[in-house]
Amino acid sequence: MERTLIIIKPDAVQRGLTGEILRRFEQRGLRIVGMKFMQVSRELAEKHYDVHRERPFFAGLVEYITASPVVVIALEGTDAIAAARKTIGATKPVEAEAGTIRGDFALEIGRNLVHGSDSVENGQIEVANFFVESELASWERATDRWIFE
Repeated sequence: MERTLIIIKPDAVQRGLTGEILRRFEQRGLRIVGMKFMQVSRELAEKHYDVHRERPFFAGLVEYITASPVVVIALEGTDAIAAARKTIGATKPVEAEAGTIRGDFALEIGRNLVHGSDSVENGQIEVANFFVESELASWERATDRWIFE
């Protein structure tokens, strides 16, 4: 089982899309193991986006993610990274397929609604940045045997 971090970003929260986005991950079969509504601190935002620190858009990313509350979710499942990213859609919303979160609800890269970890390693790091282990609950749904082999 892999874990991925999902951030329902400020634009999605402000537009009232939190439930719809969460629904899509659950319907896909991914299991919520941690979730919280929070205001991201500047320190945490800079840590999360550190890979982009030298890029010209770094300051804008930090300003944006700290501008309004977000919902952070740790999801678990078989191939969770790939499944979540396919559900999210391409980074540039105009290139995202219809039926994906970004393809259905976003227009601009700077307001692309949701973040998802891009690798197993980053999933582990990002989940640990936003959750302490005691905030995560591995569990089994009654339907898991119909989702996972």
